[in-house]
Amino acid sequence: MKILREGVDAEKFFRSQQGCRRRLLMLDYDGTLAPFVPDRGRAYPWPGVRERLDGLMRDSSTILAIVTGRAVQDILSLLDLSPLPEIWGSHGWEHRDATGGYTPPAPTDEQRNALDALLLELRSHVHAQHIERKPASIAVHWRGLTPSRQETLAAQLSRNQVSPEAVLALHPFDGGLEWRIPGRSKGDAVRALLSAHQPCSAAYLGDDRTDEDAFAALRTHGLCVQVQNNESDTLADIRLHPPGELLTFLDQWLAGSV
Repeated sequence: MKILREGVDAEKFFRSQQGCRRRLLMLDYDGTLAPFVPDRGRAYPWPGVRERLDGLMRDSSTILAIVTGRAVQDILSLLDLSPLPEIWGSHGWEHRDATGGYTPPAPTDEQRNALDALLLELRSHVHAQHIERKPASIAVHWRGLTPSRQETLAAQLSRNQVSPEAVLALHPFDGGLEWRIPGRSKGDAVRALLSAHQPCSAAYLGDDRTDEDAFAALRTHGLCVQVQNNESDTLADIRLHPPGELLTFLDQWLAGSV
């Protein structure tokens, strides 16, 4: 564990949880709970993670939420938990509550048409296996391609502005590019979770630049944790190296159960 912000004390954070009966733990998925792999459909959690998530779901003092860029439907089989936690998908555009109630995104006709047009355009440049259509965005993944092909594809797609920024916003991420309907982010999901659950303790764990919105939303209300092996600029308070330090953090959280 590496402290990234002066004055942050992770041990003190865990000690402060003693007696807290409503603790909110928010977790990104790819890169945080699971390693990046070329086949996105086989991005299963690191060994030991699923067992700890199951323990968190059974902990009466913990509210567990997954906040992910993936579509909600795609994350269900990867998590393979019963019961399932609350899930915010598509960068805050989709919501599945812990009882199974689902709120889909509601794009405008212009946004929906822009996504359809973008999909057709991308298919002329990129193999279908590298394109991910989500309810509120389209992502191109180049993980698994050669470095030279990644560079060529990144330059080509960055120049190709299919729609105005007001309709679809382009967001680079670790391993690709994503065109998203603007107006929501993981930060909105964090704010909604804080408002709905009113926890006495909260933490968010994420690895990518898309998680920086979540860190910004939580920063004065809880612990922001970057899960990453590389050095990078971040708003996070601490950095964990996965999977070992991630498992230790989850164990410490479970140890504070009321």
